[in-house]
Amino acid sequence: MPLSSNWPAGVGRVILPEIDSTNAEAARIAPGLSGPTWILALRQTQGRGRRGRDWRDPEGNFAASYVTRPGGAPDQVALRSFVAALALHDALITVTGRAEAFALKWPNDVLLNGGKLAGILLESVGHGAQVGHLVIGIGVNLRMSPEPEPGAVPPVSLMGETGTSITPEEFLDLLAPAYARWEDQFVTYGFAPIRRAWLDRAARLGQVIAARTVTESHTGTFEGIDASGALLLRDARGLRAIPAADVYFA
Repeated sequence: MPLSSNWPAGVGRVILPEIDSTNAEAARIAPGLSGPTWILALRQTQGRGRRGRDWRDPEGNFAASYVTRPGGAPDQVALRSFVAALALHDALITVTGRAEAFALKWPNDVLLNGGKLAGILLESVGHGAQVGHLVIGIGVNLRMSPEPEPGAVPPVSLMGETGTSITPEEFLDLLAPAYARWEDQFVTYGFAPIRRAWLDRAARLGQVIAARTVTESHTGTFEGIDASGALLLRDARGLRAIPAADVYFA
């Protein structure tokens, strides 16, 4: 399939009819890649989300990974989850024209009409103080949504909520240039403009939410994210920064 005229220069594209996991495939082929590459699977059989959760991919949904060698310390590399979220937001607005319908949920989800439409999973390939390769896995419910999980934001699909039909290949042609634009912003200007843009699109900012870590649960007002990407939550004890947690809405 020929590349879109808007496809970012120097970025590869691999489209597979079926694979176990695009993140797993990205890790396997990363050492032999000559540059950043998108890997799209038309069917993914063993997709996964955060903390080892399953990510189900019915046919027609989007399952892809972007693999790159970003350089820099791991904490800075990890901020690309926000870059990916902004790129997803842009691509979805391009598809639907409905900016008001989408919001970004910390740390790595995209919501449509309040339901979970997309998720992002970052994994590193390499050891030591530097990340050898970064893999950004992205799943979008383009056509179908999975069964809801107890207590979690209910999943939705793009087709079900908006009537919009787009193939995974067509969506990738929108997502790849959107990611390249935000990546250029991040590399050129740092995290500050990414942080501002993400907060402009954030779900439940200024509202009460619950943040649950492996060992604790905190309820308070969502006041933003700090310069490290940590969640800022204000409760009776004051303002606290939470670097990793699952967020639940009241």
